[in-house]
Amino acid sequence: MVQFAPMILRKPKGPLPKPLRGIEAGTFTQRSIVERLPRIGRRMLAVNEFPSPVAAQLQALVDGIPDAPVMPINDDGAPDATAWRAYAEPMLGQDWLQPPWFSVEVYFYRKILAITGYFRDGQGREVDPFAYDKRQGLSASVASIRELSSQVVAVLGHPGRRRPVLANLLFADLWGNQADMSMWPGGTNDDDSIDDQSPQAHTLVDDSAAVVAHLFDRPAPADQVDILLDNAGFELVADLHVVAYLLAHNLARHVRLLAKVHPVFVSDALKKDVMETISFLADDDDANVTTIGRRLIEFMAAGRLSLQDDWFWNSPLAAWEMPEALRRDLAKADLLISKGDANYRRWLGDRHWPFTTPFGDVVAYTPAPLAALRTLKAEVMVGLTEETLRQVSQADPDWLANGSWGVIQYHRPVPASG
Repeated sequence: MVQFAPMILRKPKGPLPKPLRGIEAGTFTQRSIVERLPRIGRRMLAVNEFPSPVAAQLQALVDGIPDAPVMPINDDGAPDATAWRAYAEPMLGQDWLQPPWFSVEVYFYRKILAITGYFRDGQGREVDPFAYDKRQGLSASVASIRELSSQVVAVLGHPGRRRPVLANLLFADLWGNQADMSMWPGGTNDDDSIDDQSPQAHTLVDDSAAVVAHLFDRPAPADQVDILLDNAGFELVADLHVVAYLLAHNLARHVRLLAKVHPVFVSDALKKDVMETISFLADDDDANVTTIGRRLIEFMAAGRLSLQDDWFWNSPLAAWEMPEALRRDLAKADLLISKGDANYRRWLGDRHWPFTTPFGDVVAYTPAPLAALRTLKAEVMVGLTEETLRQVSQADPDWLANGSWGVIQYHRPVPASG
């Protein structure tokens, strides 16, 4: 049974700002709750054949947003039932716009699982209601997968360690949710120049050099690199190509992929999604794709690549509220790579930080060196200079949430004294 009694081990420096809430008129947060959540619910109903009583409950859930009161999640017997009674309690009776946005979103997806009986009776009923979209996302990106694989396979056999290759892979991984391999900077040749249309032009903070140095400038390979996964589909494929490169070039002895326990945020990767994606790669007709897939299988068999999920990543809690056991576990990593917008929001507590707040001040509590790769899809951001903030605000009024801008941010925590 999952029961979280979070211990606040460390917090960000300074007082905590207020969390994002849907009651903030005219914001993307408000639109996301009022428009996006019902749209996701309607699509899920359209692509799944739920029994009539289940479909009716899901439709009522969707129709009640945003004015209906938040109700308890009745899912007795589920491993996280006790935890969710505690998570939902502060929201009960409020409409969907009043509680913190992150809590409302996670509640929405957990409510769907309760209605569909995801954990019911332990009878193998764990059917992912978003599996259709995940499969479609993977199938639709075959051309991009083959292009990425051809470029990575070309450098896997390249003698020596080439820092620009890893930096380029980080950018491909950052922008992987766009499934457009024209973004690959520098290609497979020795020309590492970047033109004005490259992804770097839309990367507001670029700490890729620090991340690369963290892995290269050490006397021995990193014992362990953890990757906190975001989306399935092409983004997960990009993650796996980074894994293949790190392990093939012995930049890490072991890579661990951290996944969600159950479906949330539509396309978030589960352990089964990772295994299905590796099989998809290994069975492809393209020799380069097959090479990547089979190398990953070999790394798993050798114990150099492993998967782990944790209920915390499915909770509505801020990252500084992680349980002590998880914190100790993450502290084993020489580097923790956090993927995606939702994970970034968790590290920042989904709060209204001033955009120029130093990234390291907010994530000072992180148990391991942290590299955050994130395209912006929510009105939360830190680490910008005043000049960058001015320029992007003038260039794109919707820069905070339209997914066109990204960051690679890095922080290495100061070891505790004593």
